[in-house]
Amino acid sequence: MSSPQHAPRTAPERAGAPGDEGGGRGESGRMPQPGVDVPDRRGRTGLDLVGRDLDRNPRVRVRDVTVLTSNWYVTRATTFDYQHADGSWSVEERETYDRGDGATILLYEASARTVLLTRQFRFPVYVNEHPDGMFIETAAGLLDADDPETAIRREAEEETGHVVGAVEHVFDVYMSPGSVTERLHFFAAAYRRGDVVDGARTGLADEGEDIEVLELEFDDALDRIGRDIVDAKTIMLLQWAALKGPFAATPRA
Repeated sequence: MSSPQHAPRTAPERAGAPGDEGGGRGESGRMPQPGVDVPDRRGRTGLDLVGRDLDRNPRVRVRDVTVLTSNWYVTRATTFDYQHADGSWSVEERETYDRGDGATILLYEASARTVLLTRQFRFPVYVNEHPDGMFIETAAGLLDADDPETAIRREAEEETGHVVGAVEHVFDVYMSPGSVTERLHFFAAAYRRGDVVDGARTGLADEGEDIEVLELEFDDALDRIGRDIVDAKTIMLLQWAALKGPFAATPRA
């Protein structure tokens, strides 16, 4: 018997040939929906159109997109026909959480073997068994309307007080592909010791941010992975720095 924690992976069959979109917008008697017919709190409409025109994979035919929530971020349920390896088709439904794409950066001082991280309260981890929600991580934020490099320069200065110079693009990663659409752009850059004070408080007060700057010895940061450094993006950047980045045992090619 299937576990009650998990939603069924196959959506109920609906009338119509594969590829038909099913019900339409503006059905009689339906109240206007924020984010679809009328602006939501961020002024957006037409959020149910996202993904309807996807055609890069001939084994996937999108039928319908429903906006479930549109508060600050957007949750959608998408119904699509999927062709399996044996040639058969099934109707599937997936929920996606769209918060936009983001960027993160590891700030390091190679000669002193230190890194700049941040610590701030994160409610989602607090509600999921983190001891106090005070989360250690690399500076990061959403792109909003900016390109990744511009966004990470903005976020690094807001969260650490450091004005970033030359940056290195490391890689781009989908962090939770089972449900979250976000692609995270990873960067690294040097900083100069003394330009940033360990323990300084930063962040945008009007957005409720209260961020502590942490300057850690790199080896100490590595040793704390899995203990009090349990953030995926931070662990990935620390491992990159040890294997291929500024703290690698052999020089980079």
